[in-house]
This record gives sequence, structure tokens and C-alpha cells, in this order.
Amino acid sequence: MAPMASMAHPAPLTHSVAFLARRAATALAAVAVLGAAAAPAAYADSASASGSPKKLPAGLYGTKDPQYDGVWRQSLALLAQDTVGIRPAASAVKWLAGQQCADGSFTAFRAEPGTPCDAKTGRDTNQTAAAVQALAALGGHGDTVKKAVSWLKSVQNDDGGWSSMAGAASDANSTSVVIGALAAAGEKPQSVTSKKGGKTPFDALLTFRLGCEAKEDARGAFAFQLKGAAPNADATAAAATGALGKGFVVEPAGKGADTPVKPLSCKDGDDKKAGGSDPAQAAQSGAGYLVAQLDKNGQHLVSAMPGAKEQPDVGNTADAVVALAAGAHPTAAAKPLKWLEKNAAAWAKQNGPAAYAQLVLAAHATGTDPRSFGGTDLVAALNATGPEPAAAAAKDGKEGKDADGSEGGGFGLVWIIGIGLAIGAGIGFLLSSRKKTQL
Repeated sequence: MAPMASMAHPAPLTHSVAFLARRAATALAAVAVLGAAAAPAAYADSASASGSPKKLPAGLYGTKDPQYDGVWRQSLALLAQDTVGIRPAASAVKWLAGQQCADGSFTAFRAEPGTPCDAKTGRDTNQTAAAVQALAALGGHGDTVKKAVSWLKSVQNDDGGWSSMAGAASDANSTSVVIGALAAAGEKPQSVTSKKGGKTPFDALLTFRLGCEAKEDARGAFAFQLKGAAPNADATAAAATGALGKGFVVEPAGKGADTPVKPLSCKDGDDKKAGGSDPAQAAQSGAGYLVAQLDKNGQHLVSAMPGAKEQPDVGNTADAVVALAAGAHPTAAAKPLKWLEKNAAAWAKQNGPAAYAQLVLAAHATGTDPRSFGGTDLVAALNATGPEPAAAAAKDGKEGKDADGSEGGGFGLVWIIGIGLAIGAGIGFLLSSRKKTQL
């Protein structure tokens, strides 16, 4: 879960640094060439940008400049609250719904919602899909959701997928987050086909999958885009969830349900049986790649600036936990989840609401209590980053108001944008704030 920055919006970095630094924790809404924070994702809200508001609008979660991830982080925050049974503040929901353009799309942030969107408005599929998932879950926003879904369908590429920026080449992260939005809105993703060619979102996802033709340690992974075809852990986590038709919210596996993770095997030389034409099997082999990377790195995924030392990628690790849970692999998900419980608190504090939300969603997917996550009450901490919820469980109440919801530090937006400009438009998803990592 993170978005990346694109030419005028983000794409999952995943998702989501902070959906695209992460697809995670926060999301980059595109700046010129990138896409943001799943990541997902991964994307991050840690830097100020020109033209940002001097005073943040009422109802918005987080204290940092929302120019690149406002809708993303708001959507994840509201979705996480809803997932744990909290009714978000009316002002927070109103702010999100009010960010929609007349054509149904969303951009990362509109300082003046009353001013109509024009040709210069950076319409973003990641921000739009995130808003759809949140508003559909909250209910009462049927028209808003319907318009957003119609816009997403209108910008579907011929290959069946999406880019963070309409018209650009499809990528695994953006396609996955849109699949989640379609499912949340009650659509059948497999029935949403491109006007030219009749391709489905799953057709597009499978083109990013690396099969038996790839090097052995890359088999089963997904690439961010076709160009380069490098295995990408962030894209793999997003696609392994999206290929199953699931979004940000994944329900924990039922009691006793635990499917062994099976890495892609090419012994028979028949890649089709191993997931070459079956989304569910592709998700299975993607899970196998993720587990191999997690095992290799001590139960977390890694990221690094070009030429820099690898560092733990908390946001992508959270996305991997959700992906493994989505595939009914609770035993495999338990190991990286344990790592998150020990190591994610400082990261979430630095990166703000989307980061807390990402961890809440990882906890939910594994049946873990987010109010006691390695000694941290993620729910209270999330609540403290925005307006007081309209209704919450008794234990949340004032406890959330006292939690530390500060943001700062971590990987900054400038860092992410720089990487994107250097590597090109194909490398990025929400920051996390969602950031792309090649492993």
C-alpha cells in the first residue's frame, strides 16, 4: 500500500517510505514522472512543497504538506478506523468526499475544492482508487463511489491495466489498487474490460509476472512495469493481493485455514500450470517470492537509494504481510508480522497516519489486536493524528487523544522524487507512502 509520484500524480511506491514511500505509509501523488505508498505500497508525507496551504484544512489527517498524498493518507486512515469498528469524524469524511473532481477522479490534494478541476489538475488513479475503497467501506457515498469507478473505467489501458497517471503505461501497483477499488465498489474486476482488446485487469497483472524464463531467484515475482522486467518486492506484494481480487482490507483466514506457500516450480517446464495464465496461481508464486526475500533478510523487505546501503522497508513488509494473509498463508505471515511488532513503531510515528493505518490493516489481516501491537496502541496513535472520531470503542476515547501522532523524519518526498526523476517514470507507487525496490 503506497503511491508514487507520476507526472502529476503518484503511483504506488507502496506502496505505499512513507504508498508510495510507501505504498505505505503514505503515498506520492505524482510529480512529474513518478507515481506513488501499494505501497504500494509506498509513499511519504514528510516534505513541504511549493504552493502548499499555510493552514491545513479541517478534517485532514496528518500535519505535513498534503500536496502529494492528502487523499491517500486520508483514505487509509478512515479505512483503518472503519476496519476496527470506529466511526470517523464527519469532518474527515466530508473532506475526503469533497476532494473529488466533477468527472469522478481524485487528485492528491485540492486546496480549493470549490474551484473546478481543469486540464492542469493531476488526476490520479491511485488516489481515486484509495478514496473508493474508503468511501465504499464507510457507506452513504454511493454516487461519489459510482462516479469515481466510472472515471477509473474510462482511463483503463488497452492491456486491461492502469498507470497512476491516465494514459501512461500500466504498472502492477496501480492496476492492483484499482482492482481493490472495483471489488470494494461491488464490481467484478474480471468483468471490467478494455474498450480495445477486451483485456481484464488480471490480464494486465499477469504480463508483469516473471515466470520460468527469469533467473531462478526472480521467478514468481512481479515487475513494476514491463520495461526492464526486474523483480520488485513492492510490486509483488501489491500484485499478489490484487491477483486475488482483494484490496487494502483483507479478512483473516478462517480457523485452521493455512495454505503452504509454494514457490514457482519449473521442473515440468510448464509455466502455465505454475501461474502463467491463472491469477490465483500467480498470487501463490508471488507469495513464494516474498517469503524467499523475507527469509533472506531476517523477515523484512529492504530498500536502498542507488549506491546506498540497504535498509529495512517497513511499509513494504507490512504490504507483504497483507499479501500473505490474502493468500491464506497465516503461518508465513506470522514471521514478518512479528518483526513489524518489534520494529515498526518508530517508523509509523515518523510517517504519520498512512503508516499507522498500514500497520492496522496488516494486524487486521492476520487477526492481531492493533491496540496491542508490540506494545503500541496503533488505533489510539492513528486517532491522534486527526479529528476525534465520531464514535469509538470505550478504550479508544481519550486514550487516542494522548497518543503521539507527530510526523517527520524518515525518507522525505524530495528523496523519492529525486529517485523517480533519475530512474524514470516507470519506477515509483504511493509512498507509504509507497517506493520501488528492486531485489
